[in-house]
Amino acid sequence: MTLNPFSRFTQRLRCVAIVDPLLIVIPALPLALNFIASALGSGILFTYPEIATIAGVQGLVVYALSSALPLLVFGFLGPIIRRQCPEGFVLTEWTRQRYGVVAALYLSLLTLITLFLYMVAELSALQQIINALTGLNGLWAVLVQCLVTTVYTSLGGFRISFITDNIQGAMVVGLIILGVITIGVETHVDRTLVQSSDLLGASLLGWQLIYILPVAIFTNDFFISGFWMRTFASKTDKDLRIGTSIATVAVAIILILVGATGLLAAWTGAWPGDPPQEGSIAFFLLLERLPAWVVGIVIVMTVSLSTAAFDSLQSAMVSTGSNDLFRNKLNFWWIRLAVVLIIFPVAVVALKSPSVLQIYLISDLLSASSIPVLVIGLSGKCYWWRGFEVVVGGLGGLLSVFMFGTIYYGNAQDGANLLLLDRSLYVDDWSAFGAFIAAPIGGLLWGSGAFTLRVGVQWILAQSGRRPFDAFDRPSHQRPFSTRVGDRLSGEEHPGPVPVRKAPSISGRFL
Repeated sequence: MTLNPFSRFTQRLRCVAIVDPLLIVIPALPLALNFIASALGSGILFTYPEIATIAGVQGLVVYALSSALPLLVFGFLGPIIRRQCPEGFVLTEWTRQRYGVVAALYLSLLTLITLFLYMVAELSALQQIINALTGLNGLWAVLVQCLVTTVYTSLGGFRISFITDNIQGAMVVGLIILGVITIGVETHVDRTLVQSSDLLGASLLGWQLIYILPVAIFTNDFFISGFWMRTFASKTDKDLRIGTSIATVAVAIILILVGATGLLAAWTGAWPGDPPQEGSIAFFLLLERLPAWVVGIVIVMTVSLSTAAFDSLQSAMVSTGSNDLFRNKLNFWWIRLAVVLIIFPVAVVALKSPSVLQIYLISDLLSASSIPVLVIGLSGKCYWWRGFEVVVGGLGGLLSVFMFGTIYYGNAQDGANLLLLDRSLYVDDWSAFGAFIAAPIGGLLWGSGAFTLRVGVQWILAQSGRRPFDAFDRPSHQRPFSTRVGDRLSGEEHPGPVPVRKAPSISGRFL
């Protein structure tokens, strides 16, 4: 049967636009640029200088390393997950094969919430930056970016996101180098302010961040589908390791340089200012003392950062929705339409200008409660760990944060507010630290309790003769292995594009 031209066109769009990064193989250097572009965003111009003004050099270094080093995990865990789930391209596909449909849908929901929060943070940051640097209404910049990225990701999908991330990643690196040189030449530090600022010494929050940030960011990166899509699309395991290593070093350097503007703002007297301003705008207070052409460079860098991050988030949301919720059976244009509709509430929330750092911390708390109980399944020795434990443990981790907050503050209202981290990291207490202990530890305890309950119920049912006792049996099915992906994992060239396939039907056990 011959397809009409429009059908051939839509079929071709489906092949390149829907969700499948396995149609693309990425060598090490382009992969590194993709990871760099996806790991950064315009929000870094708020959060890292803000941490520097709160916790000084100690907090900045911890934050930068905590953000960069988890990228190495994709080089380490990526090959393992690709071999266990060669048909997949996002973490939720492995979750479905390992833990079953319910656990996969639970993880998909958390992934979509995380992507939503990141999109809010990105648009909020862009709007605030345009307002601060130009005095213009940042709403128009937000609308233009949403329109442009939606159009080209709808037509090109992951492929166009990959190409633009290469360009934008290279632009960001170049602009960062130029900006550092400019700020270094034009900024004049007051040595008396350096000593009086106390930003060079250690602090209680600085020590707390050594635990909070690695746990928060390490677990949260598991929810970023854009990272997993690039992991599965890497040409070989070697390219993946090299690419993530390059990206880790580059991201760490970039974030330290960006965050250092918070220190410079304090040491030049630009921050806190008169009247005192929040640390989140320290970078822009410093820019007010620099020539106008420097502001122009920063605007270009901001748009590059924001666009690179936002189109990756859009592609990741389309992939997650299409694959996880509809198993790639729904026409991909409906998924695109849903993402377009979601942009409206994203933009509305973003224009309320919430704290970008608070948005990231809320997302981190979600992941800190769920990822520890999820990754237990990566070990072949823990084949008895099921999806029931993952879901109960993840929800129990959040409940543990509420319980901790209620006990710590003495009332349920403040305990609930701790889930939103409404006081961020500005309070000089142990609330945030306790929340990020309660989330993973509580999740593991609730998961262990769920395991005990499940085994107990299955044993009782077995004793009554209603069903065999199989709580400790290995899964009967063997996960299929794709020669196409296997060749790539062993270092051989990818043979080229193949037709888009249906989502695999293998499902793990929830109970």
